[in-house]
Amino acid sequence: MPKDFKVAIVGGGVCGLTCAVALSRRGVPVELFEAAPKFEEIGAGIGIGPNAARVLQDIGVLDEILAKAKESKLNQRTFRFISGMEGHEVLFEYPGNPDDVGLGVHRASFLEALVDLLDPGIAHFNKRCTSVEPVPENSSRYVLHFTDGTTHEADVVLGADGIKSAVRGAITGEPAAARVSFSNTVAYRGLVPWKTLQEAGVKTDLTYRPVCFTGPDKHIILFPIKNGEIINIVAFVANHHIPIGSANLPPGSPWVSQSTQEELLKEYEGWGPDVINTLGCIKEPSKWSIHVVYPLLQTYVKGRIALLGDAAHGMLPHLGAGAGQGLEDAWALAHLLSHPQTNASNIESVLEAYSRMRVSRSQMVWKGSENIGEIYDGCGEHGLTQEGIRKDLDGKWSPVWHHDMQDDLREAIQWLEDTGAHS
Repeated sequence: MPKDFKVAIVGGGVCGLTCAVALSRRGVPVELFEAAPKFEEIGAGIGIGPNAARVLQDIGVLDEILAKAKESKLNQRTFRFISGMEGHEVLFEYPGNPDDVGLGVHRASFLEALVDLLDPGIAHFNKRCTSVEPVPENSSRYVLHFTDGTTHEADVVLGADGIKSAVRGAITGEPAAARVSFSNTVAYRGLVPWKTLQEAGVKTDLTYRPVCFTGPDKHIILFPIKNGEIINIVAFVANHHIPIGSANLPPGSPWVSQSTQEELLKEYEGWGPDVINTLGCIKEPSKWSIHVVYPLLQTYVKGRIALLGDAAHGMLPHLGAGAGQGLEDAWALAHLLSHPQTNASNIESVLEAYSRMRVSRSQMVWKGSENIGEIYDGCGEHGLTQEGIRKDLDGKWSPVWHHDMQDDLREAIQWLEDTGAHS
């Protein structure tokens, strides 16, 4: 039966586009509004963990993403943790089940795969949302306002507009910046061909599984993309000794800027040869001041408005699970909104079920990501020795990777039945 409501998604990044494809495939009318002139992603590689891969498989888009990524199958294994100092001692190889495989993929490849699956008629570009308000003569509908002066009305609004979300203010009643804090962490990013790294003298094999070089207050994440031809490099520098939100950047400061090789190498002065040789291959690193949603939200919904992805729970990237949480959000919304008993009369309860389903899980991952960064940088309980890293990291990914989203969905639907929203 056709749905008697229409959905507007604000934001056409990884989460918004995934949600649009999932809703469309399940028969829910949807329109997508993207601020940019076309679908595009800033950034480099994105990590898709086993849980996120299952979501993409269920939506029916995993094969297309693998094809765009030039990968024949999921192939990203668990991390090797190596000392970033002289000698590069292997500290820990995180154990994994045979099914604990994911994917490292360039963000552009991910989006290209989804764009090919989306009806182009539902995508609207150059539409930067500034606010969402109830329609004056019908409070059950909303009007979206855009910077170009245009508006759009919808029954349901899904905010996938990132950490600087304009939609979030409609839920919290606060300015968008009120829930955004500097994480005290900077990341230097680059993409380098594996052949170039070999020629530079890098001995550690970076093509088989992700590697984390650990050290005091810093660590480097490296994982292969494009069938091992390119290595995605992210070098982190953090201050774990002050609370998140206590040292925000001056107003107007850019979050992303071009850095220099000299600055990057200075940050890692004194580290071992594989680290220095690797970073020396990044000629023009980009520098990211990582921001997070903090203080955390108590709910992701209000009325018929809901948040997903970074708009709801932007987090540190240290578990490699931030994008995966957004994909889980999109999957959950698609299943709940397309449920046969979901209609215009019970939308608010359905979105409340979504929030009940997602807040505790996504915020568990948020807190785990913060903790894992502390461990990488020598601020864990047991330190940076082999034994210390093993004790602090053992089992950390299990609640992320092995969580059963179908159980969560069954509980959400049961709650809807128990409350009479679904009868």
